[in-house]
Amino acid sequence: MAIAPGLATSTDPFPIEEDGPQVDAPGLNYFVFALFFIFGGITSLNDVIIPKLKELFTLSFFEASLVQFWFFIAYAVVGVPGARLVKKLGYMRGAVAGLLAMMAGCLLFIPASQTALFPMFLFAYFILATGVVLVQIVANPLISVLGPVKTTHSRLTFAQAFNSLGTTIFPYFGAILILGSIAGVTAAELSGAELAAYRTAESQAIVNGYLGLAAALAVVAGVVWLFRNRLKGEKHEHTSLAEGLALLKRPRFGYGAACIFLYVGAEVAIGSFIVNYLMQAEVLNLPEQSAGKLISLYWGGALVGRFIGSAVLRMVSPGLLLATVAAGAITLIAISANSTGTVAGYSLLAVGLMNAIMFPTIFSLACEKLGPRAADGSGIINVAICGGAVVPVLYGALADATSLAFALVLPAACYAIIAGFGIFARKPA
Repeated sequence: MAIAPGLATSTDPFPIEEDGPQVDAPGLNYFVFALFFIFGGITSLNDVIIPKLKELFTLSFFEASLVQFWFFIAYAVVGVPGARLVKKLGYMRGAVAGLLAMMAGCLLFIPASQTALFPMFLFAYFILATGVVLVQIVANPLISVLGPVKTTHSRLTFAQAFNSLGTTIFPYFGAILILGSIAGVTAAELSGAELAAYRTAESQAIVNGYLGLAAALAVVAGVVWLFRNRLKGEKHEHTSLAEGLALLKRPRFGYGAACIFLYVGAEVAIGSFIVNYLMQAEVLNLPEQSAGKLISLYWGGALVGRFIGSAVLRMVSPGLLLATVAAGAITLIAISANSTGTVAGYSLLAVGLMNAIMFPTIFSLACEKLGPRAADGSGIINVAICGGAVVPVLYGALADATSLAFALVLPAACYAIIAGFGIFARKPA
């Protein structure tokens, strides 16, 4: 989400010049960190909701993965028009628009629960994700404004640590609120009116959680509105989609964009099914709520790793560090898939630590020396985040055909390609 996708992103609809936007608000950096925290936390809640909806609607792993598909496909659908909207409105008003869209998505869980229809939940997730995309389009470029250019790589990693803080905290409390409340019967044992009533009653926990988020988002949107005129000197450069796509012909950028697709897909695929994985008798044999709480360890690893990574990246080659952590992820996946019990469970959870620096490092390596084309590059990378829609669906289909453990070969293959990019881009562009 992670991106997510643990899921953090980087979308820059504005080229930041040396004499770019000026900050007229000392507290604006805290506002940006808060945005990272909010959209990270909301994205990671999908990992808690998926096992709940899987039970309520008796879904296969493939069908359950549609939650991530409809969430992350918003990056492909909304990314380009969203960037244009932010260009028109400006950073702060664009953030308000995104927060209001997120609030609308939260409120849509009310009719989704009342109708007890799975497609309604998917529609609510798409609207919620639309707002998340808009907020991320605003948040990442502001990092460039809040400090010197030479420390942008480190600063972006540090800011994404707040994203990871959200992905660590939200699933834990989400598991307490949403999981573990399933009644003595299951949806598979019911039919007709009893089944509809059961789904409505059991999904009320989901509704309550998102109603609380909607109220919090309304407050944040109001605060952001007060800052709407605090950023001076924004510059808007309009380019065509064809001009942006031409960047994919550059090997370094094209390879990097593909790796963003694969990284987000691998991170989200593991996070989406880790509850079901840990619940297996041959792994930790945990009840649903207990397994849900452990999601925080997966995303918490990324939190710790990003604080460490922001310092390490100042001293070592970003490309070689990327290759190293990708190899570490492959090793942990191999250990988990070929073992049982505590080793199988916690080695997979530890993959979160390996994920920590991947997104910001891939992004910065891919976009090196793009100069005035940096905005176009960021827009394409935003679309590449839709890997969080594609890879989990493939993982779910493979798990249905084989097993959750065997299906881990798919994210392992993604990490292998990412390791190759680290070696390819180990030298400055």
